[in-house]
Amino acid sequence: MSRRLLRAGGALTTGALAAVTARAAYAALTQRPPGGRETWARTNHRGEPVTLLEGPAAAVAAAGATLIAPGLPARSRAALALAAVGAAAFGALDDLKGSGDRRGFRGHLGALAHGEVTSGAVKIAGIGATGLTAGALIGGSRTDSSAIDTATDIVINTGLIAGGANLLNLFDLRPGRAIKVALAAGTALGAGSAAGRLAAAAPVGAALAVLPEDLGERAMLGDSGANALGGMLGAAAATALPRTARVTALAAIVGLTAASEVVSFTRVIERTPPLRWLDMLGRRPPAAAGQRPARGPGDAAGTDGVSGADAAPHTDGVSGVYTASDAGRPSGPGGTGRPGGPGATSAPAPTSPAANPQ
Repeated sequence: MSRRLLRAGGALTTGALAAVTARAAYAALTQRPPGGRETWARTNHRGEPVTLLEGPAAAVAAAGATLIAPGLPARSRAALALAAVGAAAFGALDDLKGSGDRRGFRGHLGALAHGEVTSGAVKIAGIGATGLTAGALIGGSRTDSSAIDTATDIVINTGLIAGGANLLNLFDLRPGRAIKVALAAGTALGAGSAAGRLAAAAPVGAALAVLPEDLGERAMLGDSGANALGGMLGAAAATALPRTARVTALAAIVGLTAASEVVSFTRVIERTPPLRWLDMLGRRPPAAAGQRPARGPGDAAGTDGVSGADAAPHTDGVSGVYTASDAGRPSGPGGTGRPGGPGATSAPAPTSPAANPQ
């Protein structure tokens, strides 16, 4: 059997394992939610309950499948798993503990300058440190690289991992959107090389497994899931791409992140028929006319991540979140993004419309 077939089989096995594990983890977490169901519960503008547990399930599954993925070097496996776990942990912190008082890099770093440490600032530092550590594990593109070349590669790797974690969260503003972007990125990596297929298999498999829950508006990635999948895909790019391609990918990440400060991704998508069709694919119809949901401050100019134009009431400063006006997307008090993002409205637990999440 050729090495190409072995690698293809390894990618399929890893993706399938991640998918099965994600479904099992989601079932287990929803059965016995850590801290209680109310901790993870939010209510969307339809008055329907959703849970944030989809994100941790996808992150844990993708990290676990990667650690035993056949065909990947040990350091690459460790870097991919670290990118997932670190980004998920800091994303969950902001999901559950974030406040809407400070938004975006500017807001969180401004608060830090005045002696206030926000959950968003902790997340910025934490995901940056995670990216640096994972990027160093991946190391240089050649074993005979000079110290300068290796340092340059590590800087590029760090940007891809931390930037990828943040960028995917900026798309997490509508049901299924962030997962569709993750699947597109993973497909592009897989089409480029066998190494790309192996590295992207776990996040793609986990994302596919939770897509029905996201599109059905029963659950959402939250910062923990979007940051984890984005960070893993950034690590996959750092692992599989040559330096020129990595620099191009990093430039695209930086450009899109900067653009999000002044341009609404949602408006661009809605005004571009092919993108609008893809964005609505599999989603429930929007609220009927006359059922105008409240708009969040970020809808016009908030911060949907580290940025701006698409943000929803939540925005934790390093992430995007679903606005109250997003068809079925929740907003809540927890952390930085999605239901539970800073500035979002408290949401009732599924069992009681009057109860607020802890």
